Amino acid sequence: MIQELDAVYMERLQTLAGEIQASEELAKYLDEEEEEDFNELKQLYEPRIGAIYEEVAAKYPLQLFYLEKVLLNSAFEGLYLPRILGYSVLRGEISKDNYKYLLPENHFKDILLTICNSANFDILKKRIGQAIQIGFGMSSDIWITNLMDEVQNKRVRYYLRGHKLVRYRDQKERQIGRARFMRQFRSENFLTAEFPDTLSDLKVQFPALRSFLAYRIAEDYDNTSLIPHLMDFVRKPEFQATDEHMKIMTLFASFFTLEGDNLKELSEIFNKMRTTTPDFDNKYLDFLLEMQEDPTVSLDGAADFKLSAILDKSIKDRLTEFYELTDIIHGKGYINDEVQEAVRVFYNEHEGRSKINKAVRGVIYGYLDRLISNLELSDYPEYFEISKTFTVYMEIFANQQFNQDLKELSMTYIKKLLKRYTDKRAKDYQDIKKFVSAMFPDFGFLKEKEVVELFKTRRKRKKTPTT
Repeated sequence: MIQELDAVYMERLQTLAGEIQASEELAKYLDEEEEEDFNELKQLYEPRIGAIYEEVAAKYPLQLFYLEKVLLNSAFEGLYLPRILGYSVLRGEISKDNYKYLLPENHFKDILLTICNSANFDILKKRIGQAIQIGFGMSSDIWITNLMDEVQNKRVRYYLRGHKLVRYRDQKERQIGRARFMRQFRSENFLTAEFPDTLSDLKVQFPALRSFLAYRIAEDYDNTSLIPHLMDFVRKPEFQATDEHMKIMTLFASFFTLEGDNLKELSEIFNKMRTTTPDFDNKYLDFLLEMQEDPTVSLDGAADFKLSAILDKSIKDRLTEFYELTDIIHGKGYINDEVQEAVRVFYNEHEGRSKINKAVRGVIYGYLDRLISNLELSDYPEYFEISKTFTVYMEIFANQQFNQDLKELSMTYIKKLLKRYTDKRAKDYQDIKKFVSAMFPDFGFLKEKEVVELFKTRRKRKKTPTT
């Protein structure tokens, strides 16, 4: 169900619409029909629409669909519609199999048809071509044909037909085109979602809802307005025991700050699911591993502590085992000798390739990844210190993938250092070379010949003289 726009924003938009209709700029444009007059209208009022949009997106993102429907009113003269058309194109969840929309994007259709039927179409169309190309490329032929059938004007239909590009029949081209289009909006906040009301809605709307929550978490927005909706979601008996419910509940518990009755109720529901849902801990570990590998979600100590706080530790399952260990890791630090011994004992008590051991490796690697990836280049001595734990955990885990991940993480940082410190006589360069030469063969990251190659001076090719 789409959430209605708060009255305060509705009133501001209505006032703005009235000002647009009463403006001298609109009167001049209607009288002379010059594009420069419409552009003056755009420059004057689109920033004001944008200010309202940005405020709603930050505080009440579930109201964005409704806000965008309000902007379809002809009183706004099509202002801001090219922008929200782009938003609608980029929101659609994409199938991994064929890189097309999982569901028909009817909101994209509504906005596009409004633009096509606008008296200002000839001006607006100059700002929507790429959005239409990507939207059509991600949609089915039947959907596009049905949309065009709703356009009465033959000239407009011809325009739309020209934006159904042959090259987007190729999956790779669709991926390239969408990525290029998305770069235009990388600094803008426009994602929204609907919370499902029924079990059938849950199956359909879950991918978009999960992506939306992950985005809000990653960008550290104020998510206070989402808490009542998430509480309603986890309470629904018909949703409980589904994989989708477990995943949303886990994101909620790990990344949202809850207090009082909400925290108590979420804890009760979570622990009830642990004991009543078949194979819950196994499914939970699958999702935990998925989150650890998701670059949009930082599953750090704070998230683990929040989840651990709602667990009933008297329930003896793998979740209790895992979070009792992570409490120790996050509480004392991964470099602490007691922690390293606790990890060793835990790891040896479980089969090496088990999901729970993989999750433990993910916790330790997460620390190393966050520390090294965020190191300033001038702080390279700190990298030398961090690396002292490499051999400890490489020996505990004896896992090739863990070692390979550490190698890639380290090589990325070292290569950045070598681009920064190029003077081979300088202390910085010599310190880096000495460390890599001594330690990388021991870590198994590089062979001695590869170390020599890494620090070898690259001679620039002499330009062949032209005759």
